[in-house]
Amino acid sequence: DVQLRFTANSGAPSGQVAEFQIFGSPAANPDLTVSGLTSSPAAPVETDAVTLSATVRNTGSAASAATSVNFYAGTTKAGSANVGALAAGASATVSANIGARDAGTYQLSAKVDEDNKVVEQNENNNSATGTLTVKPVDTADLIASPVSWTPGNPGAGNTVTFSVAIKNQGTVASSGGSHGITLTVANDAGTVVRTLTGSVSGAIAPGATTAPVSLGTWTAANGKYTVKTVLADDANELPVKRANNTSTLPLFVGRGANMPYDTYEAEDAALGGGAARVGPSREIGTVAGEASGRRAVTLNQTGAYVEFTTRAATNTLVTRFSMPDAPGGGGINSTLNVYVDGAFLKAINLTSRYAWLYGPEASPNNNPGSGPPRHIYDEANVLLGRTVPQGSKIRLQKDAANSATYAIDFVDFEQATQLANPDPAKYAVPAGFSHQDVQNALDKARMDANLTGVYLPPGDYQTSSKFQVYGKAVKVAGAGPWFTRFFSPSGQSGTDVGFRADATANGSAFSGFAYFGNYAERIDGPGKVFDFNNVANMTIDNVWVEHQICMMWGSNTDNLTIKNSRIRNVFADGLNMTNGSTGNHVTNIETRSTGDDSFALFSAIDNNSGEQYGNVYENLTSLLTWRAAGLAVYGGYNNIFRNIHVADTLVYSGVTISSLDFGIPMHGFGASPPTTFDNISLVRAGGHFWGQQTFPAMWLFSSSKVFQGIRVNNLDIVDPTYSGIMFQTGYSSPTTPLNPVKDTILTNVSISGAQKSGDAFDAKSGFGIWVNELPEPGQGPAVGSATFNNLRFSNNHTNIKNTTSTFNLTIN
Repeated sequence: DVQLRFTANSGAPSGQVAEFQIFGSPAANPDLTVSGLTSSPAAPVETDAVTLSATVRNTGSAASAATSVNFYAGTTKAGSANVGALAAGASATVSANIGARDAGTYQLSAKVDEDNKVVEQNENNNSATGTLTVKPVDTADLIASPVSWTPGNPGAGNTVTFSVAIKNQGTVASSGGSHGITLTVANDAGTVVRTLTGSVSGAIAPGATTAPVSLGTWTAANGKYTVKTVLADDANELPVKRANNTSTLPLFVGRGANMPYDTYEAEDAALGGGAARVGPSREIGTVAGEASGRRAVTLNQTGAYVEFTTRAATNTLVTRFSMPDAPGGGGINSTLNVYVDGAFLKAINLTSRYAWLYGPEASPNNNPGSGPPRHIYDEANVLLGRTVPQGSKIRLQKDAANSATYAIDFVDFEQATQLANPDPAKYAVPAGFSHQDVQNALDKARMDANLTGVYLPPGDYQTSSKFQVYGKAVKVAGAGPWFTRFFSPSGQSGTDVGFRADATANGSAFSGFAYFGNYAERIDGPGKVFDFNNVANMTIDNVWVEHQICMMWGSNTDNLTIKNSRIRNVFADGLNMTNGSTGNHVTNIETRSTGDDSFALFSAIDNNSGEQYGNVYENLTSLLTWRAAGLAVYGGYNNIFRNIHVADTLVYSGVTISSLDFGIPMHGFGASPPTTFDNISLVRAGGHFWGQQTFPAMWLFSSSKVFQGIRVNNLDIVDPTYSGIMFQTGYSSPTTPLNPVKDTILTNVSISGAQKSGDAFDAKSGFGIWVNELPEPGQGPAVGSATFNNLRFSNNHTNIKNTTSTFNLTIN
């Protein structure tokens, strides 16, 4: 045995070593190897119990102690077998019954001594691999497919119509007669709020799908629901195939994204040890002013803590925090201790490297000498290493080992699970975790006609440039964003990483991974994880992006689906589509702390002259945007934005509707079909930017291009920083307006809490609706007209301010 021990270190909290070498002859030790991995029966069907066998040999020079062999099907442990002590040169064959398996091809592996009970000459030859193919059993196999409802993303009060079709994915026909269908809708507490029934008659041929059966309707109410569908057992369906007669799908009703984590505000948690609540405030550069809800908790002394009681089981933790910058910029590193039910669990690593910008509001930098600070928060995440049950207390505490001071805004808890290889026979797997390993797997999938994609097993992947996807549609699937994670080079800044695909890869899909970049300030041009131009039919699903410039920039992209993703702490737009992008669907995404518009659609034509239409942005949440708007729409027609929640924009409007072209060739708004905004919540939105300009919760700005065909329905504005809705017009000279607001109708609008700000911009605050008579210096008042139907006000200093003769408001 050789032991290296650190007992002290003068310069850091742990030891460091560059090289550690042992010279000499190895002692006599065993060396366990595995060979002859087989399965029985040789050609199993789904009803057969499968036994795996492997031969363990001791090729070393000394006897081994007893140990075990673990058998895996894919990445899942399927069974294990004990291996007795083996003399040098001896072998033993061991077996494990892994039960019946669903039809498919499995990559098998057998690994000896995984718990390292035996000290060996070579620890790298302890496994063997093989393949198991399970054939389908001859039976009918009925599933509910598809289960659908209309509208697909309902709002509260909508009438939702459910339908179900039955597919026979088996090898023989179903029986005749009636096939019953029962569909239930259950709320988050498990209470069934609606039960619907129906049936399909007659035999269903193998591979056939029936016509959809309309089951009835339900009136939607806000909340999370589970739609459960149960098909009656069929006489021609063997019991082994009846488990999938029952299926469930999630249904979310409400504004914003339905994410797999639960957020807990620090100011609502239990405090101790000198922790303090701060806020509310809306002052940029302060821990309260840049926090969600404009309140936070400080941990500035040893023993201070904030403690959360879990509402559900969790094995992860994310915290949004602020920590001081280094005196010269560039951030500091520290830790904060995590306790569960009073017992220390682990420390979470924190850095302020990606926070703290200074100076000009439109182009801040990392130099503290440039001016006042902004963007002072960041996030950190950690796998807890075990599942913490519902009702547990998770504490963040500053101990003596935690050398900084901290502000905590909120935490997220999530029960994360790894996603398996979708099809081991069809997905290439990288040989390692380097950038080249992944590119090699992508190239293999492209060149092998039998492969459909690349599976990225759990691990930390190192990446230094863009992956190139071309030649054919490729599916890139990870084990989930908590487990498959790409990291840009440490010690560098501004590395352009991500995926670049061309039209030869149309139809590609990217899912189940995270990208953690190394950008610390904005650089226009690079830094987009998905940099897509002139492509179509791509899918981005369940992706986490952080410390990049953008998640996705689409130029002339058609029929893309971007869904179920999280965008955090980026330095420009979260997601932007432009230059004739049509038919795209953006759904169920949450952004936090974007450095430009969280979600944008910009009808520029500098690279493509096409119109921009047919895009749907829905079920989106934008939080804490620190520059620009939560949602920004510049031109286009027949685009829909619905079920959207925007909160705590720090300097700008929650929603911008604008015909400003920024000096770039652009289409204005088309008249018909109109641009529609429906079911929108704007909370604590607005701010001041560009010097003296104040921004409302919703900004309608007619400027260099035509402004028309705008429909806003079911809008709720709560507690805006300066005003609820502002109309404004750009001018080419102090007396010449560019384009008027026209054909603009807002229906079912509620504005509450627009109060005087009490700051330097107090004169420009407190208006529910403001027709701006005081645009930027040298310009004139708003021009045009707008109609409001069912307009409601509450607790505003001034409900409507319109002192212009150039703008007409019609209130019905």
